[in-house]
Amino acid sequence: MAAQHSRWTAWAVHLFTASGAVAALFALIAISNGRLATAVLLMLTALVIDSVDGTLARAVRVREVLPEIDGRRLDDIVDYLNYVIVPVYFLASGGFVAHPAWLAAPVLASAIGFSRVDAKTEDDFFLGFPSYWNILAIYLWLFDVGPVFSTVWLAGLAIAVFVPLKYLYPSKLEPRSLRRAMALGGIVWCTTLAACAGQPDWVESLWLRELSLAYPIWYMGLSLVRGGLKRD
Repeated sequence: MAAQHSRWTAWAVHLFTASGAVAALFALIAISNGRLATAVLLMLTALVIDSVDGTLARAVRVREVLPEIDGRRLDDIVDYLNYVIVPVYFLASGGFVAHPAWLAAPVLASAIGFSRVDAKTEDDFFLGFPSYWNILAIYLWLFDVGPVFSTVWLAGLAIAVFVPLKYLYPSKLEPRSLRRAMALGGIVWCTTLAACAGQPDWVESLWLRELSLAYPIWYMGLSLVRGGLKRD
């Protein structure tokens, strides 16, 4: 009975991971209907799912309990949808690129990036820019950045996918006190971005858009300090 219960729990975790693909589907529908704010909220929902599903999977030992399902492959499929396809379509629909051909850059770069066997290093870092196109898309939209400057960001980060800098893997960050601090900061950050998307008039006077940048800046700073350039 305990073994059966463990399998059901493992299935629940995999379905939770897969629900990120459902969020991606409805985000695409929202973008197609011109509801970009709704799409941002769905992208944030998918980001929250991805932030916690790995911890849940390790907690219930899905690899041991349900070996016939490759959780890492499932996670990569869902992540490619939410971190690449949805935000790139968002940028296309919002007119954030100087020419549609530039949209190929993140799609191709991240397809290669996701396929690399060393995409995650042995010391638990992401190698190369970890395809956070969803975060880029959200900020370009929040700050209403023009197509030329947006395209520069797009091209630069597409190149950064192949630059061997190590970026934090938040759910495996050590020490645990720093991991908990980043998790708490992530909750505040996601809530702030959701407020910016859902109540733009209310948050504008509070400078929440600008203040929210503190978290990605903290993440990048820690990545440079603790990760830096990978050396063979």
